[in-house]
Amino acid sequence: MGHGAPHPELTNLPLPKEKFETIAILKQASISAGLLGEMKGIAQTLPNQAMLVNAIVLQEAKDSSEIENIITTQDELYQAMTSEKKNLPASTKEVINYREAIFKGFNIIQKNGILKLKDLLHLQEMIVENDAGIRSIPGTVLRNDKTGEVVYTPPQDKKEIQDLLANFLDHFNRTDTDTSPLVNLAILHHQFESIHPFYDGNGRTGRILNILYLIMNQQLDLPILYLSSFIIDHKEDYHRLLNKTNAHTTWEDWIIFMLKAVEETARNTIQKISNIGDLLEETIHFTRENAPKIYRKELIELLFEQPYSKIDFVTQRIGLERKAAARHLKKMKEIGVLESIKVGRETIYINRKLLEVLK
Repeated sequence: MGHGAPHPELTNLPLPKEKFETIAILKQASISAGLLGEMKGIAQTLPNQAMLVNAIVLQEAKDSSEIENIITTQDELYQAMTSEKKNLPASTKEVINYREAIFKGFNIIQKNGILKLKDLLHLQEMIVENDAGIRSIPGTVLRNDKTGEVVYTPPQDKKEIQDLLANFLDHFNRTDTDTSPLVNLAILHHQFESIHPFYDGNGRTGRILNILYLIMNQQLDLPILYLSSFIIDHKEDYHRLLNKTNAHTTWEDWIIFMLKAVEETARNTIQKISNIGDLLEETIHFTRENAPKIYRKELIELLFEQPYSKIDFVTQRIGLERKAAARHLKKMKEIGVLESIKVGRETIYINRKLLEVLK
């Protein structure tokens, strides 16, 4: 079974129940599910959920890429969203690709209700921009970044990887089990990262699968809960528990770690949604009072959906002529709702207060 750190053969799912039906896990699963339900409900109170989706998906793309040491700033990203893809720096482009892969996955799940192998391969290909596909050359090992020691050797044989993936997808697509979807999420995430089917992009693909699984299991309506920021904050624990579970097949610590990730992230997202809602209300009132002539609810919603906006966005969304659109944005800048910057020949208008809330 390859070389490097010894580890047991990966077993097919499902796991025997006694591995994961412990009191501590059931308790934590119930807390996490409660907060997730609350978050789903609060998200529905926003007049336009696209505001949340755009902002949170971009933040996730940034965080998930950062785990792989692809670093880009929020400003670079939003600017990239308003410009052509071809002249972007590589790191920004990778993050934008990741964002597109999330939306692609979301559309597949909405349309088909399941994820097929070809969909999975397509998502990974979008993320890494190459079509090497499933690993077929042995030699892939996972090392400790700091010491360089091999901590885990994933399956090396292509046929074994394909069989494990088929088993993984079979369980991923099953929504009728009596196990908590959040516990299943932890098990599935572990299995996928342990199979490590690709040369590159396993972590990012696995993190997209998390969100798709929650949506398939009606835990979420929209792709707005991401665990990457929690993983960044607890990166060492994440890798330690992933590898410990592989070496010892003790599941409790790993599952509780992932359930806590759901709990904490849901809690932060609830706060974020309520802050966005408050700021939106405040901006509507302020604009009505200070610029009644140009006040339009659709305009304000657009500025929350696209924290970096330009004249084209306004003409497309609200159907104003270019001159009128420019006048509206200038006025919003005059009263202090927006700031502006020049990017090339274009003026980009920034909803800075919203960006603060999103950080």
